[in-house]
Amino acid sequence: MQQYRQWMLQALADARLAVATGDVPVAALVIAADGTIIGRGRNERELHQDPTAHAEVVAIRDAAATTGDWHLTDATLVVTLEPCVMCAGAILSARIPRVVFGAWDDKAGAVGSVYDVLRDRRLNHSVEVIAGVEAEASASMLLEFFQARR
Repeated sequence: MQQYRQWMLQALADARLAVATGDVPVAALVIAADGTIIGRGRNERELHQDPTAHAEVVAIRDAAATTGDWHLTDATLVVTLEPCVMCAGAILSARIPRVVFGAWDDKAGAVGSVYDVLRDRRLNHSVEVIAGVEAEASASMLLEFFQARR
């Protein structure tokens, strides 16, 4: 659990960088089995005007480029906010076996709050989910971002 917390703190630091581009402060890391970071991403929808540029998708693309393989079967995805349906689909497609996230997303979450795509037994791949790591820090960063926009 301590290792998850350390990775989440790195993701939170990356999330702060998204604000400079006007993006929602969410970031993700893909961690190899040996503990090295093989992929990094933060929200870049505003930066690139790309609706698919969520932190998880950017990190998964980076990890696939780093490893030269889209099968991320030994990796862990660490993300500051519960993944949405699109990101859950990307996680399943990449065959990532474990997701660690910070804050719950009660409006669009697909890993237990609104939907539970990653643990749907009808699918051919299931994912271990570890929720709430540094949840308060993740949630407060998002709250501050949206309060400043109102």
